[in-house]
Amino acid sequence: MPADSVTPYSVEGDVDYEKLLARFGAEALTREQRQRFPDQPLVRRGLFYAGRDVDDFLASEPQSVVTGVGPSGPMHLGHAMVFYFAKRLQDAFGARVYVPVSDDEKYAFKDQTPTETTEYLRENLRDLLAVGFDPALTRIVVDTEDADVVYPLATAFGTDVTHSTLEAVYGTPSNVGQAFYPAVQTAHLLLPQLVHGEHATLVPIAVDQDPHVRVSRDVASKARYPVRKPGALLMQFLPSLGGPGKMSSSEGVAIRLTDDAETVREKIRTHAFTGGRASVEEHREHGGDPDVDVPFQYLSAFFEPDDRELARIERAYRSGELLSGELKDLAADRIAEFLADHQRRRAAIPDVRAELAAYRLTEDERERARAAVGFQRP
Repeated sequence: MPADSVTPYSVEGDVDYEKLLARFGAEALTREQRQRFPDQPLVRRGLFYAGRDVDDFLASEPQSVVTGVGPSGPMHLGHAMVFYFAKRLQDAFGARVYVPVSDDEKYAFKDQTPTETTEYLRENLRDLLAVGFDPALTRIVVDTEDADVVYPLATAFGTDVTHSTLEAVYGTPSNVGQAFYPAVQTAHLLLPQLVHGEHATLVPIAVDQDPHVRVSRDVASKARYPVRKPGALLMQFLPSLGGPGKMSSSEGVAIRLTDDAETVREKIRTHAFTGGRASVEEHREHGGDPDVDVPFQYLSAFFEPDDRELARIERAYRSGELLSGELKDLAADRIAEFLADHQRRRAAIPDVRAELAAYRLTEDERERARAAVGFQRP
């Protein structure tokens, strides 16, 4: 595997985000585009750094946002940032939000039992509901439970995903499930348009998931269906606590959405990579490096919305006035406060399945999606 391999299923080596733009054919966000999004650190400070057809989304009405999750473990901060960002787009633009939950994907790509997947699915759904999406404008689609829609769409799109496209984008699949799955992902990303008619769609995702968007755009360009190419908003990885690298549900130490305040503090104090010096004396003299400091990067990405306050923290750290342990405690406090709010909403959901009912596709929406690709029930 190349030293800088980035695919939806593995990330190896140091990630060169600028090089990925050329490799994936995306464009860096302009200052004017950033200003048109709702005020949010993720965009303003550059974690969302590139995209496709972003202007089309910003200038259009109606709009849809698609971003999903595969239940491979408890949800963590990296998931939360994207879903809360999608909610912000819904609040600001009145956009529909579609959330595909890829529980079937784990059979083809993960050494994970059905029992494990079912448990992760139940807990992931509770976290999704706790975000607070508007049920009138949100659809949560679980692949194995909504197969009456997902499978007909994927079957139709499967004829449009060629072997050459599959290998160029993903490499050689190791089983037939992996070979078919790009058609399922295409069904996810085109579903809002098949239900509601052709309109602008934006997919805010980590950059390693971009191949799914590229394949769906290739299918849409063939003009066999009433859709336009979905756009993308690409996000750099929120680093793992140990330093550079993608935060993962199943690998390493991640801050989970169910962690209590003490657990968050323990994880950050024990595992967070810092830009501090070897001793307090050296740190006071030379200062720390916030560019590699994980607690500072978490604050910058999501947990310190005030630019002036973030700049003050950065100056104090660089000067040596603020110690690494103090910065860790500051980040832990902000993260714990965010999680406490999320967990209050999470705990207020007595029955996940009853709550989920308002977010399911209606029968009419299912029929419209199937009919859009030529599947009619007798």
